[in-house]
Amino acid sequence: MALTPTPIFCCSHITPYRPQILDQESKFNEFLEWARLTVTIEVSSDYDTSPPVPEYAVQLVKQVNYGPLESRRYFIPHGERSGVEFTEVSEKWLIEKNFEKLNSYKNFRCTLHNKFFELNLYRKDPVNTHHWRANMARPSNEIDL
Repeated sequence: MALTPTPIFCCSHITPYRPQILDQESKFNEFLEWARLTVTIEVSSDYDTSPPVPEYAVQLVKQVNYGPLESRRYFIPHGERSGVEFTEVSEKWLIEKNFEKLNSYKNFRCTLHNKFFELNLYRKDPVNTHHWRANMARPSNEIDL
Protein backbone atom coordinates (compact mmCIF):
# COMPACT_ATOMS: atom_id res chain seq x y z
CA MET A 1 0.00 0.00 0.00
CA ALA A 2 1.53 3.30 -1.09
CA LEU A 3 1.35 6.30 1.19
CA THR A 4 -0.19 9.35 -0.43
CA PRO A 5 1.30 12.78 0.24
CA THR A 6 -1.24 15.10 1.85
CA PRO A 7 -1.24 18.77 2.79
CA ILE A 8 -0.77 19.67 6.45
CA PHE A 9 -4.16 21.40 6.46
CA CYS A 10 -7.19 20.19 4.50
CA CYS A 11 -6.95 23.12 2.05
CA SER A 12 -5.86 26.73 1.79
CA HIS A 13 -9.20 28.05 3.09
CA ILE A 14 -8.53 27.76 6.79
CA THR A 15 -9.36 30.87 8.78
CA PRO A 16 -8.44 31.90 12.33
CA TYR A 17 -11.05 31.09 14.94
CA ARG A 18 -11.21 33.81 17.61
CA PRO A 19 -7.82 35.25 16.60
CA GLN A 20 -5.52 36.88 19.14
CA ILE A 21 -1.98 38.22 18.95
CA LEU A 22 0.23 36.21 21.30
CA ASP A 23 3.74 36.61 22.73
CA GLN A 24 4.80 33.58 20.67
CA GLU A 25 3.16 34.90 17.47
CA SER A 26 6.32 34.60 15.36
CA LYS A 27 6.60 30.86 16.06
CA PHE A 28 3.01 30.28 14.96
CA ASN A 29 3.55 32.41 11.86
CA GLU A 30 6.69 30.46 10.89
CA PHE A 31 4.81 27.18 11.17
CA LEU A 32 1.76 28.44 9.28
CA GLU A 33 3.89 29.83 6.45
CA TRP A 34 5.69 26.51 6.11
CA ALA A 35 2.54 24.37 6.51
CA ARG A 36 0.57 26.19 3.82
CA LEU A 37 3.27 25.40 1.26
CA THR A 38 4.11 21.88 2.38
CA VAL A 39 2.80 18.44 1.50
CA THR A 40 3.86 15.54 3.75
CA ILE A 41 3.17 11.89 4.30
CA GLU A 42 1.31 11.57 7.59
CA VAL A 43 3.79 9.28 9.29
CA SER A 44 5.83 10.37 12.27
CA SER A 45 9.55 9.94 11.84
CA ASP A 46 12.18 9.69 14.51
CA TYR A 47 14.14 12.85 13.84
CA ASP A 48 17.92 12.74 13.98
CA THR A 49 18.31 13.88 17.55
CA SER A 50 21.88 15.10 17.30
CA PRO A 51 22.33 18.42 19.15
CA PRO A 52 21.04 21.02 19.30
CA VAL A 53 17.50 20.14 20.27
CA PRO A 54 15.15 22.92 19.14
CA GLU A 55 13.74 25.29 21.74
CA TYR A 56 10.13 24.60 20.76
CA ALA A 57 7.78 22.24 18.95
CA VAL A 58 4.34 22.70 17.41
CA GLN A 59 1.47 20.31 17.96
CA LEU A 60 -1.20 20.22 15.24
CA VAL A 61 -4.52 18.73 16.31
CA LYS A 62 -7.00 18.06 13.52
CA GLN A 63 -10.62 17.14 14.11
CA VAL A 64 -14.06 17.33 12.62
CA ASN A 65 -15.62 20.61 13.79
CA TYR A 66 -17.41 19.68 17.05
CA GLY A 67 -16.57 16.07 16.26
CA PRO A 68 -13.98 13.34 16.73
CA LEU A 69 -10.23 13.81 16.72
CA GLU A 70 -8.62 12.84 13.40
CA SER A 71 -4.92 13.32 14.15
CA ARG A 72 -2.38 14.73 16.54
CA ARG A 73 0.98 15.55 14.94
CA TYR A 74 4.17 17.19 16.22
CA PHE A 75 6.69 19.29 14.29
CA ILE A 76 10.03 20.81 15.24
CA PRO A 77 11.82 23.69 13.46
CA HIS A 78 15.20 23.39 11.79
CA GLY A 79 17.25 25.21 9.19
CA GLU A 80 18.04 28.85 8.69
CA ARG A 81 18.86 29.07 4.97
CA SER A 82 15.73 30.30 3.24
CA GLY A 83 13.47 30.35 6.25
CA VAL A 84 12.52 27.86 8.89
CA GLU A 85 11.40 24.38 7.90
CA PHE A 86 9.79 21.79 10.12
CA THR A 87 10.24 18.06 10.57
CA GLU A 88 7.55 15.79 11.95
CA VAL A 89 8.53 13.91 15.10
CA SER A 90 6.74 11.41 17.27
CA GLU A 91 5.14 12.12 20.60
CA LYS A 92 7.65 9.69 22.11
CA TRP A 93 10.51 11.88 20.85
CA LEU A 94 9.02 14.94 22.59
CA ILE A 95 8.65 13.01 25.84
CA GLU A 96 12.22 11.71 25.67
CA LYS A 97 13.51 15.24 25.05
CA ASN A 98 11.46 16.54 27.99
CA PHE A 99 9.18 18.99 26.16
CA GLU A 100 6.21 20.52 27.95
CA LYS A 101 3.07 22.19 26.67
CA LEU A 102 2.87 25.96 26.96
CA ASN A 103 -0.35 27.86 27.47
CA SER A 104 -0.02 29.29 23.97
CA TYR A 105 -2.32 28.13 21.20
CA LYS A 106 -4.13 29.20 18.04
CA ASN A 107 -7.32 27.79 16.56
CA PHE A 108 -8.34 27.61 12.91
CA ARG A 109 -11.29 26.19 11.06
CA CYS A 110 -12.25 25.30 7.54
CA THR A 111 -15.96 25.72 6.90
CA LEU A 112 -15.55 24.20 3.45
CA HIS A 113 -14.45 20.81 4.87
CA ASN A 114 -15.99 21.19 8.36
CA LYS A 115 -12.55 20.82 10.03
CA PHE A 116 -11.10 22.41 13.15
CA PHE A 117 -7.37 22.80 13.78
CA GLU A 118 -5.59 23.63 17.02
CA LEU A 119 -1.92 24.64 17.13
CA ASN A 120 -0.17 24.29 20.49
CA LEU A 121 3.38 25.22 21.42
CA TYR A 122 5.68 22.97 23.40
CA ARG A 123 9.03 24.01 24.81
CA LYS A 124 12.07 22.19 26.04
CA ASP A 125 11.84 22.03 29.82
CA PRO A 126 15.11 23.39 31.25
CA VAL A 127 14.70 21.45 34.52
CA ASN A 128 17.16 18.70 35.32
CA THR A 129 15.44 15.50 34.17
CA HIS A 130 17.12 13.54 36.96
CA HIS A 131 14.59 15.10 39.36
CA TRP A 132 11.69 14.89 36.92
CA ARG A 133 8.19 13.97 38.06
CA ALA A 134 5.04 13.32 36.06
CA ASN A 135 3.83 16.62 34.63
CA MET A 136 0.44 17.25 33.07
CA ALA A 137 2.04 19.65 30.57
CA ARG A 138 3.99 16.84 28.90
CA PRO A 139 2.60 15.44 25.65
CA SER A 140 0.57 12.29 26.00
CA ASN A 141 -2.39 10.86 24.17
CA GLU A 142 -3.79 9.68 27.48
CA ILE A 143 -3.80 13.06 29.24
CA ASP A 144 -3.73 15.64 26.43
CA LEU A 145 -7.29 16.92 26.31
